[in-house]
Amino acid sequence: MKKIERMLWKLAIIQFIFLFIAQFVVSYSSIAPYIVKVIRYEGVMKNSATKTIETFDQR
Repeated sequence: MKKIERMLWKLAIIQFIFLFIAQFVVSYSSIAPYIVKVIRYEGVMKNSATKTIETFDQR
């Protein structure tokens, strides 16, 4: 049981370290726009205007 507990603690610490690394890369790096998909969904990287269609719900 002690071996399993030690292994779980090590895995938790490794997971925590990778979480910090990932947060740093996404937050403070210049490559963040290329790896974060939210920017693509918002359309920030596109330079063209998109056509919008307005719909009205008439009840």
